[in-house]
Amino acid sequence: MTLPDTFLERVETERLSNIGGSNPLSISFEFFPPTTEKMASKLWDTVERLGPLSPSFVSVTYGAGGSTRERTHGLVSRIRKETDLEPAAHLTCVGASKSEIEEVAEQYWESGVKHIVALRGDPPEGQDGFVAHPDGFKGSVELIEHLKKMHDFEISVGCYPEIHPDAASSLADIDYLKRKMDAGADRAITQFFFDPDTYLRFIDRAQAQGVDIPIIPGILPVTSYSKLRQFSGQCGTQIPSWLTHLFEGLDDDPATRNLVAAMVASEQCRQLQRAGVKDFHFYTLNRADLVYAICHTMGVRPNR
Repeated sequence: MTLPDTFLERVETERLSNIGGSNPLSISFEFFPPTTEKMASKLWDTVERLGPLSPSFVSVTYGAGGSTRERTHGLVSRIRKETDLEPAAHLTCVGASKSEIEEVAEQYWESGVKHIVALRGDPPEGQDGFVAHPDGFKGSVELIEHLKKMHDFEISVGCYPEIHPDAASSLADIDYLKRKMDAGADRAITQFFFDPDTYLRFIDRAQAQGVDIPIIPGILPVTSYSKLRQFSGQCGTQIPSWLTHLFEGLDDDPATRNLVAAMVASEQCRQLQRAGVKDFHFYTLNRADLVYAICHTMGVRPNR
């Protein structure tokens, strides 16, 4: 079977594949807990807008150092009770003892939340690196092992196509991902990236080292170039020069910036689709407009 050559042919192929209302792709979304009532209202609008796209799950983050722990729990509980969506709760090792994390995990299980995104976690603001709690877990492998001993949680973990900033080498980074898999992780979700080849090469390297769980690409639509630079500096993601050029002069032009952002992310996803990728995780930043548009161009439609 040959790939369609033109944009219109690709759109028609995707339209035909969606006849009957089924989406050939699996998508998931990440939200972050709101800090104000206005932000809470905006977030819930986002949940209601994206919900009809039938994501396989939606995850809710912690802030750096576990700073939004209670708001995370509250949002996960509300999604569980008030929607048909499947929530996944982030749990990190930062700033909490083993017993405190165990108590939270037990509450999730009892409330029907059985999908955990298990992460080491980012250090609190002002702290240079990760420091384990005196009575806590030393990293995500220990956390995963403990969660699996408690209950048969479904567990997602993070991974870095461009290498974790604290990793000694690319090989050591992939070896740690395999340790997370061996501890019980069901899937990995990548940190955001912009070059599809970066993700595809990472998949090849990981599989060569025995990593055989699904590795889902994490997609970040660019809502703010200045924030993108900040995020990239924290996680080690490279910003290609062509991307910098595309967003030049758009700091005070949000309408054009959104159009460019949708174009960039849509093309990134379409290249991954053509390479055979069928699972995508979107870092929504609690904004529905861009993510909904990108999903639409990929052929994802609401299940009515």
